[in-house]
Amino acid sequence: MKTKSRKVAIVGSGMVGSSCAYAMVNQAICDEIMMVDRTFDRAMAQALDLSHCMDFAGTRTKVYPGTAKDCGGMDVVILTAGANPKPGQTRLDVLDAAAEITGQIVADIMAGGFDGIFVVAANPVDIVTYLVWKMSGLPRHRVIGTGTSIDSSRLKTLLSEVFSIDPRSVNGYALGEHGESQFVAWSHVTIGGKPIKHILEQHRERFRDLDLDDIARKTKDAGWEIFTRKGSTHFGIGSALAYITRAILNDEHKIIAVSAILEGEYNQSGVCTGVPAIISSDGIQELIELNLSPKEDEKLAASCQIIRSGIDSLKLEA
Repeated sequence: MKTKSRKVAIVGSGMVGSSCAYAMVNQAICDEIMMVDRTFDRAMAQALDLSHCMDFAGTRTKVYPGTAKDCGGMDVVILTAGANPKPGQTRLDVLDAAAEITGQIVADIMAGGFDGIFVVAANPVDIVTYLVWKMSGLPRHRVIGTGTSIDSSRLKTLLSEVFSIDPRSVNGYALGEHGESQFVAWSHVTIGGKPIKHILEQHRERFRDLDLDDIARKTKDAGWEIFTRKGSTHFGIGSALAYITRAILNDEHKIIAVSAILEGEYNQSGVCTGVPAIISSDGIQELIELNLSPKEDEKLAASCQIIRSGIDSLKLEA
């Protein structure tokens, strides 16, 4: 019986793209991976290197090089190609360069007849995701950014160390911009289903030194802690990309904090930001509107305004 192959293209064969491909190969997430890069030799080299994993992997994944215009038959296209900030810069400082790179890539991909789902990791990811949506002409539910998925994972890791538990037993989200204006929605952070603020109230002496503001700061700065020491972050975000892609291809209906286009949700429109969403074979099946506290509502609105200002600076055609 013939079955449909699950095909993924990764555009950008650098550290993030190759880490994503490596995670997908080892987790047997798809049947085919096409590596794309502006330097074809690098795409070819990464594909060859990854193909040599198959003898040690549980399932064979076909990995090969291609171009952006070859993406027409892909189910998912992952965009990692972009501009990296220099020391002292923020993710927003590379917006103009990222927009130029993304514009050409998306034009080439759509010219090849692509009609699947975009998953975007290039920074500044919220604005780049919005740009991909505008340029591709695809419905908003089929353009997804990694957003605060990695920040939420970092939050869970930090809390798991404080409470000596598995990170997967922590539920909660960093919301807003994948950047300086992100915040932790503490009103919705739970451990084993129990609100974190209730735990702290019941065990004041045990956790008297725990500063939630410090945890939120460490969550926000975690990427820079890595970047300043080795020049890139790639294992975590590569795994986040694989996680989102798996949820799409397996129709998992998993709730993940991703960059999503808002059209009235959280009283925001004309912006793309990190919020929890149900991820399925349709892309974003549904956005989850959390009942945020008044202070958290203000933080989300402020973060959205920063992202919106970045979008406006690109002067995109309506």
